[in-house]
Amino acid sequence: MSGTDTTNDEQVIYIGVTGHQRIPEEARVFVERGLREFLAQYDGRLVVGLSSLAVGADQLFAAEILRTGHTLKAILPSRRYERTFDDAGLESFEALVGKARQVVTLGYAEPCEDAYLAAGKRVVDDCDLLVAFWDGQPANGKGGTADAVAYAHETGKPVTVIWPEGVHH
Repeated sequence: MSGTDTTNDEQVIYIGVTGHQRIPEEARVFVERGLREFLAQYDGRLVVGLSSLAVGADQLFAAEILRTGHTLKAILPSRRYERTFDDAGLESFEALVGKARQVVTLGYAEPCEDAYLAAGKRVVDDCDLLVAFWDGQPANGKGGTADAVAYAHETGKPVTVIWPEGVHH
């Protein structure tokens, strides 16, 4: 450690993300601006962003974490997770994984709802606060955005929701 490096654990903030894979066009500008404004309050702080790197909100968050000079930690639900992406999503996923400071892959052999739920819980467990790109609706399956938000509330983690009122995913 250099003499000018005064970083300690109290100065690091771990921000997790959960959110919809499909962000409608009518929500995209609001979500992108909301994310920039949310992260701006942590300028000058050492931030570690925690993301499962799913298409949509997770990748948007991860890219913005990196763009603003913060650190990315990827928490992947399973081995072979990359098989769940289409070509464009896979390209973005691989680029983000390559830029992550740390990649944690959970012990599931294949992607499944249980793995997605476990990854969402791990993001919540490892973060200080959760940002959710969420329309407030119930999850479409186990391990969705609503499940991660509910788990964060159960565990007492603060949640910031960024989503335009009245828009559903």
